Amino acid sequence: MENSKKTHLFPVYEKYGGKIVDYAGWAMPVQFEGLIQEHEAVRNAAGLFDVSHMGEIEVKGKDALQYLQYLLTNNFGAMEDNQILYSFMCYPSGGVVDDLLVYKYASDFYLLVVNASNKDKDYKWMLENKGDFEVQIIDKSDEVSEIAIQGPKAEKILQRLTDFDLSTLKPFYLKQNVKVFGADSMISRTGYTGEDGFEVYLSNDKVQIIWEELMKAGEDDGIKPAGLGARDTLRFEASMPLYGNEISQDITPLEAGLGFFIKFDKDSFIGKDSLLKQKSEGLKRKLAAFEMVDGGIPRHGYDVLKDGEKIGFVTTGYHSPTLKKNIGFALVDGRYADLNTVLEIKIRKKIAKAKIVSKKFLKK
Repeated sequence: MENSKKTHLFPVYEKYGGKIVDYAGWAMPVQFEGLIQEHEAVRNAAGLFDVSHMGEIEVKGKDALQYLQYLLTNNFGAMEDNQILYSFMCYPSGGVVDDLLVYKYASDFYLLVVNASNKDKDYKWMLENKGDFEVQIIDKSDEVSEIAIQGPKAEKILQRLTDFDLSTLKPFYLKQNVKVFGADSMISRTGYTGEDGFEVYLSNDKVQIIWEELMKAGEDDGIKPAGLGARDTLRFEASMPLYGNEISQDITPLEAGLGFFIKFDKDSFIGKDSLLKQKSEGLKRKLAAFEMVDGGIPRHGYDVLKDGEKIGFVTTGYHSPTLKKNIGFALVDGRYADLNTVLEIKIRKKIAKAKIVSKKFLKK
């Protein structure tokens, strides 16, 4: 852990009992009080996450929009100032470089928020594909800290630290130049948990103060610090993909059932031809959600079988704290992805039955 990078909130982890692991080269808390307690706090009250390890890359200049239209799969043509869109950055093969959020400040100025594990690779890819576009691509990651507050009481708690009326901020929009307990901040309303929530972007020197003030402000409402473990179970219940699990260099957005974020009516974008070919030929593999019929918890990488023959693998599997069931996602042969199909999961040396169900595990 000595060689791991540390966020500017690292000094507060110990105070709250953080159990530290290496995540994508960062020393991050996998949990504080415990995964179940943190998960339930986010579902019922609020959880506070350090997400300062995420990457922030600015794209600015005359051709900023045209560049992003070419680089990414979504369509940003009708995007409003201060709006946020989810998108994929793909390889020519259709595989995923990364999934990310695009924040629009102005027609010539955007911020890309990318996964920590992919930031350096993303930045390099962006520079390599700059071509003749008149844009500046600036990695601001080391200058920015980010706290996420998620849960049904998130707005109420954060409101205590700012004069800006949070109820006026729509989901997937941002507000610049907001004071949070006196600190210059940008606030967005996105989230990765299936709950309402906000992200506070601010300077590194203010982040510890704001963390502590949010903990104080939410004390009577049941706020808890939350780690990577709860982040994963929460996003999974909300059917949100994780890079390296549901999408990757080898798994396309179409296979993951995320074709909504690919806009084929755009002019050329990286990966368009391969994705169009995959769509027109029909998907050989599909991401399916399943629920265990027999006992056992499915884990990432476990084989999925049909009548004893391997037809795919588990991308994510957990005991769901909310549903009290063992559930998972698997990338399987498209012929076996229909609802109610019974499959088998190889859990260590045991074969356990599972049934394909709707991906909407969490009904909100």
